[in-house]
Amino acid sequence: MVNVDEIPFPPQISIATKPLSLLGHGITDIEIHFLQIKFTAIGVYLEPKIVGHLQQWKGKPGSELAENDDFFEALIAAPVEKFLRVVVIKEIKGSQYGVQLESVVRDRLAEADKYEEEEEEALEKIVEFFQSKYMKKNSIITFYFPSTSPTAEIGFATEGKEESKIKVENANVVEMIKKWYLGGTRGVSATTISSLANSISAELAK
Repeated sequence: MVNVDEIPFPPQISIATKPLSLLGHGITDIEIHFLQIKFTAIGVYLEPKIVGHLQQWKGKPGSELAENDDFFEALIAAPVEKFLRVVVIKEIKGSQYGVQLESVVRDRLAEADKYEEEEEEALEKIVEFFQSKYMKKNSIITFYFPSTSPTAEIGFATEGKEESKIKVENANVVEMIKKWYLGGTRGVSATTISSLANSISAELAK
């Protein structure tokens, strides 16, 4: 197991039929009056063959890749399965997480001139999905992005309850969710982006 802030993440997981490897991990946090508040631990699982799609960055150090948004655009666009495992450290209401996701995705869509009625509806469904959830410590939010379609499956699991899932079929919303977590210098977690850049730099060097 790989420990991310004392939370164990399996080094490999199998989604559908393919084994995906933990290629990046980190946390989301803020600092208030010199006090660090940690919200979630994140694990990014990718098909190992993603490296084949990123050959043009071979030989570049991780520190350089972490600052290179073109690299992360290519990582997001690569036709491989991607899976995000987000574990709650500081408990919050699901509605707070849902609204946070909605506002980030909406702002990014508006900026790219892609925010229409369909996107609004897709986001409303996601907010509704999280509305009734209570995210106590160690609850798990997952995002599964298949390689073949521009969709996402969001899951939520917490102790004592069955996992619930929702499918997101709006390609623009899915793209911005990926960018929220994997979007280079604008990603939600700098530690995760840095970890991904270092892992992939090392894989490219093999």
